[in-house]
Amino acid sequence: MALSETYLSSDEMHPIDIVETLAEHHEWEFDRVTEDQIAMAVEGQWRTYSLTLAWSPHDETLRLICTFEMEPPTRRMAELHDLLNRCNDLVWTGAFTYWAEQKLMVWRYGLLLAGGQTASAEQIDRLIASAVTASERFYPAFQMVSWADRPAADAINVAIAEAYGRA
Repeated sequence: MALSETYLSSDEMHPIDIVETLAEHHEWEFDRVTEDQIAMAVEGQWRTYSLTLAWSPHDETLRLICTFEMEPPTRRMAELHDLLNRCNDLVWTGAFTYWAEQKLMVWRYGLLLAGGQTASAEQIDRLIASAVTASERFYPAFQMVSWADRPAADAINVAIAEAYGRA
């Protein structure tokens, strides 16, 4: 049975209502911050990821950010930025950035739903899964660059090998 068959028709549901229903289904911890925003914790292999999804009716975009704490040494920041560029070249469903002030690695994506379009439960579930999968895939590479003093060119190979190893 498809996710959308499990839930009420998503055609008239607020996008954050759909996210809340998915969080309940997956038994993720969540907090409905406002009518248009939800925060949740999703357990991965490497760590627990903090996800926030927010609906912006102004530009009809469902925004997702998936974060995890990271405080690389200052001397490794140039190499980490090189790695971020390499990671972003390998993905199409979002992008990584590092928020130095908050000490957070961030995966972000915006799903445009212009013209009154709606997102299905499957789309939103896949959006969340994509964020966690990307974070899991590249987490070891971020650690290698930050703490093992490995060059970005070497560390990215770990992420590439990981992807092929789980086919």
